[in-house]
Amino acid sequence: MTPANPRPRPDSAATTTPARTNRWRTVDIVVAAVLGAAFGVIFWGWSTLWNGLASAIPLPARGVIYGVWLVPAVLGPLVIRKPGAGIFCELVAASVATLFGSPWGLVTLAYGVLQGMAGEFGFALTGYRVWRWPTALAGGALAGIAASLLDNALYYAASSTGWQIAYAALVTVSSAAIAGLGSLALTRSLAQTGVLDPFPSGRERAAV
Repeated sequence: MTPANPRPRPDSAATTTPARTNRWRTVDIVVAAVLGAAFGVIFWGWSTLWNGLASAIPLPARGVIYGVWLVPAVLGPLVIRKPGAGIFCELVAASVATLFGSPWGLVTLAYGVLQGMAGEFGFALTGYRVWRWPTALAGGALAGIAASLLDNALYYAASSTGWQIAYAALVTVSSAAIAGLGSLALTRSLAQTGVLDPFPSGRERAAV
């Protein structure tokens, strides 16, 4: 006869992994804001270096270091793993850079939104379920394409088509490498320290 109240088996619902949710927690908001603010300060300093290299490395060749501007658009989704993380982080970074005195003024905010949306799209294509290097690479490349198109439209419209294509290609490659693969490497480095333990990204240290 089966007992009236059998003990639950170890593999029962009590040990089932909680269902994935896209709802933002307080810790998600705080960490995303901290990441964005940190990169806002970096952006402010990077803009000085970017303009300082104008004589040594003229455009479009300077596009090879462009990817730094796009790191939050990929790092946010990799760390937080929630829709909107890329836009949130990139916009916070752009806002902080603007407050510190971005040489491009309020247009920096428009870049933040556009780059964040483009970076997010790489993860949205997988339904926010794949967090490996191909997705990070795609997010970085898409953010670079969006940024270079806006640059060409706002600042380099008078340049030749060949020049604009070369610039866009360099920015895209830079963004795929620095913002895409660089953000993945940074996420794994942070995970090793334990600071990302509240996130799935911190509990998957061995993921490839």
